Amino acid sequence: MMEKYCFGVDLGGTTVKIGLFNPQGEVLEKWEIPTRTEDKGSHILPDIAAAVQTKMQEKSIEKEAVIGVGIGVPGPINDEGVIFKAVNLGWDVMNINEILGGLLGVPVKAGNDANVAALGEMWCGGGKGYENMVLVTLGTGVGGGIIINGSILTGSTGAGGEIGHIHMNDAEPDACGCGNHGCLEQYASATGIVRLAKRKLAVTTEETVLRNEEVTAKSVFDAVKAQDKVAIEIAEEFGSYLGKGLASIAAVVNPQVFVIGGGVSKAGTVIFDYVEKYYKQYVFPGCRNVDFKLATLGNDAGIFGAAKLVL
Repeated sequence: MMEKYCFGVDLGGTTVKIGLFNPQGEVLEKWEIPTRTEDKGSHILPDIAAAVQTKMQEKSIEKEAVIGVGIGVPGPINDEGVIFKAVNLGWDVMNINEILGGLLGVPVKAGNDANVAALGEMWCGGGKGYENMVLVTLGTGVGGGIIINGSILTGSTGAGGEIGHIHMNDAEPDACGCGNHGCLEQYASATGIVRLAKRKLAVTTEETVLRNEEVTAKSVFDAVKAQDKVAIEIAEEFGSYLGKGLASIAAVVNPQVFVIGGGVSKAGTVIFDYVEKYYKQYVFPGCRNVDFKLATLGNDAGIFGAAKLVL
């Protein structure tokens, strides 16, 4: 019987991560190539195709042995692989499945990067063993991926799971990157935590270590661990926004588990102390019993999920 393989591709704004997998979810090799966004991103898919073909030659993998190539892309993508613009890449509307599949001569399946990362965490990471999960990535923004009965919830235009843009606050003066005011990511992302901290420091006279250093999400949670009173107040505010946001999501999709990833999750389970109590306070009773887990695949979630797309 012929050994089978698949490739998982995580397309980012600066680098493309690629992994060669077996169908059991073992990554046999992973590497990166630069993302060339010039000329309206016209080099990106040919570069990926060349990188995959080079690896196939190097490993003497026949085309027949490749189940397919999955790819996660920053932007809304529908089930047919059509992307409706990826500003960071210079792309307009196009069908990734057809174009990359045509270059490689193997099946290709594309998905939104956050959704694909969620699939990766469910397959081999923090969501292993669950069929209904929500991945919450707390990075520069707040990303999300929703898995229902083992499948990604993409929505009609691929914008399902954009949980960072749930409206939380009518009184927010600053605009979110999306143009609206008061989105969840303005309070629960790494940049959001800094915003909450700076506002708190501007109105409190209390002593806090946060005045003596650059304020980052990490410095806030390090101070929380050291029992800094002001930092704990900031964490409470962060937790109330995120707990309330997750309660809204739960009322719609009723997950078994929330898997928390992204840079902020590096603080560890301390963040659950602040999120869970507000979640339980606001959530519909039928959705109260949910698990909270940390994501475990880190930057590799995208390549794992992309590989899983084609299996």
